Amino acid sequence: MPKKIKVLIVDDSALVRQALESVLSSDPEIEVLGTAADPYAAVQKMRVEAPDVITLDIEMPRMDGLTFLRKLMAQNPIPTVICSSLAEAGSSTALAALEAGAVEIIQKPTLGTKQFIEESQIRVCDAVKAAARARLVKKKVDASTTRIPPKLNADSVIKRSASRSMIRTTDRVIAVGASTGGTEALKVFLEAMPEDCHGIVIVQHMPEQFTTKFAERLDQTCRITVKEAHHGDSVLTGQALIAPGNHHMLLRRSGARYFVEIAGGPLVCRHRPSVDVLFRSAAEYAGSNAVGVIMTGMGDDGAQGMSEMKESGATTFAQDEQTCVVFGMPQEAIKRGGVDRVLPLGALAGAVARL
Repeated sequence: MPKKIKVLIVDDSALVRQALESVLSSDPEIEVLGTAADPYAAVQKMRVEAPDVITLDIEMPRMDGLTFLRKLMAQNPIPTVICSSLAEAGSSTALAALEAGAVEIIQKPTLGTKQFIEESQIRVCDAVKAAARARLVKKKVDASTTRIPPKLNADSVIKRSASRSMIRTTDRVIAVGASTGGTEALKVFLEAMPEDCHGIVIVQHMPEQFTTKFAERLDQTCRITVKEAHHGDSVLTGQALIAPGNHHMLLRRSGARYFVEIAGGPLVCRHRPSVDVLFRSAAEYAGSNAVGVIMTGMGDDGAQGMSEMKESGATTFAQDEQTCVVFGMPQEAIKRGGVDRVLPLGALAGAVARL
């Protein structure tokens, strides 16, 4: 029997600790090692038995989560999932935690509809499983029994058409998909893009509202413009559009104009937004005018869509195993024959730009 993933929950709210323990304990692959109300209590428990993964709140008494994370990553890195509320005020801090070495951000579980609770369970458990497989490096210190809904594919949002898209034009679209470890990988990729690069559309698995701050931070450091996508936004030269959290993003075309559609719908490949949905729409509406890039992440979201992009004439790239935090998504795309070239993260932007 495979070894269970041992998780330590660190949060000052007893209700959140209870909710997370219930959600995680429902997965047969996960064992809750214990809970702690603050980082000091967490350290005491870790001295008894080290967890495989930590879920960590940001705002806590005695020591905030970001300070604790930085100390942890500098001394004894343990895969850490940030458990945060949707409050916009905290999203910048949560993103700083990703830069400090956290693997994922998840939304704190709350009461809601049956569908919301089921989706929250999927996201929380998948984030912990991805973290358990993450490749970590030390950072320098700056100061159940529950039924899981079936896994859906892109057909639930966009049906695959038998027709092929238009012949190649001078305008290309770069479609990018990433998950675990993708926030830092996208930073490297986009900062290397020249001001006159072709328009970029991106799906990064991330909770609602965090994508706004994520795009703003990238916009400050990149030569190109980076923004969270809105329904109907045109895909423009020198600009990257990031799918908003909890919404699918599809590429569309009207005449010579590419634009994006923001849509709802079920989880696809256990995610919303889904890389498969974006990639399929790129295959349908851009075809050989598209360039596909699949980056670090757990699971297989984007693998089928990348195969469809390649079949439609697109040029496709995957990040290599050595530079991925988790090699799941690129590996699946490679296995399915949808990837033309496999490159290290630092070489991806240059290869794409040269097209």
